[in-house]
Amino acid sequence: MPDVKLANVTKSYAKGRILAVDRVSLHVHDKEYFSLIGPSGCGKTTTLRVIAGLVEPDEGEVHIGDRLVTHLPPEDRDIGYVFQQYALFPNMDVWDNVTYGPTVKAWEEEKRERIGREMLQMVRLYDRADAVPQELSGGMMQRVALSRALAAGAELLLLDEPLGALDAKIRNELRYEIRHLVKDLGLTAIHVTHDQAEAMAISDRIAVMRKGRIIQVGTPHELYMNPKEIFIANFIGESNFLEGTVVSLKGDVATVRLRRDLQVNSKKTEVSQKNERIVLAVRPEAFEMAKGKKKLVNGLSGAIEKVRFEGTDIRYEIRLANDDSIVVVRPSLRGGWLKEADEVTVGFPPEKSRLFLYPPKGLRAELELE
Repeated sequence: MPDVKLANVTKSYAKGRILAVDRVSLHVHDKEYFSLIGPSGCGKTTTLRVIAGLVEPDEGEVHIGDRLVTHLPPEDRDIGYVFQQYALFPNMDVWDNVTYGPTVKAWEEEKRERIGREMLQMVRLYDRADAVPQELSGGMMQRVALSRALAAGAELLLLDEPLGALDAKIRNELRYEIRHLVKDLGLTAIHVTHDQAEAMAISDRIAVMRKGRIIQVGTPHELYMNPKEIFIANFIGESNFLEGTVVSLKGDVATVRLRRDLQVNSKKTEVSQKNERIVLAVRPEAFEMAKGKKKLVNGLSGAIEKVRFEGTDIRYEIRLANDDSIVVVRPSLRGGWLKEADEVTVGFPPEKSRLFLYPPKGLRAELELE
């Protein structure tokens, strides 16, 4: 089974004016379900196409298993590629689409029949083998595309936004089906998506890309709980960001002065000395909230500006009295609903916050998706 290694891969367009992939090095392990995520235009699809052989890099090397494949054509790389827009042959029925690879490779008829039957049974479409793509739903067409990619015996599966064109409910169901299929067959999969929730739900590990570079690789838990950059803390899930200055350091705890001399304690993380300008990050679910003025750990008083019911929880937007910043809070539902204009106190445990050095170009620039 293959692992995939990229070594300093670079790809530019428009005679070097557009740098799509910038010195990317990456190791995807054998039988791993790996995702590439990032905002539109960050280079994730170009990276996938370099692995597939659809784009040749300007610099760097691509290894699949023990083979150097940098300059090999796609048909010699033993991969399956699934596109966002299905890419089925409209003049062929489901059976002929799925068995296209084995047919082109001139496999024996008995083997083609067996593979076609197994693939369609696996994606639960054997009873639609004689249907043409136009007669299928979006989810069915993507399952056909997936089975076609696997029918030729590829052990490396590349998925380029495979669920992006589907309705939300179908997308949520199919993403788990794809993961189970990959794991059952013992494949290596690299999945490109801009949907963070999708990647977090199905990936063994994730690489976050920005402006052509990989800025962090880790498990979903690592990326969510220990983001290395402000951008990742904002892109993976949601975070509140408060600006301040370090007052003191003691062990793993930093005391931070926010605006108007309000002080809180935080996990030290990136900060190494007093008087450094910092950004304090706190996830919405890390906050505790109480009506009125209460004594809470790292308590901050404010008033509710907006209330949004989102099914599994309630989203409150609170303007802090002493800081004039807006924080988003998602507390437990067991305390009941509060309403707009209610005065509240919010607080958070120091260990559920994170400090970052203030970015040289400013907080707003650091949070930009492009």
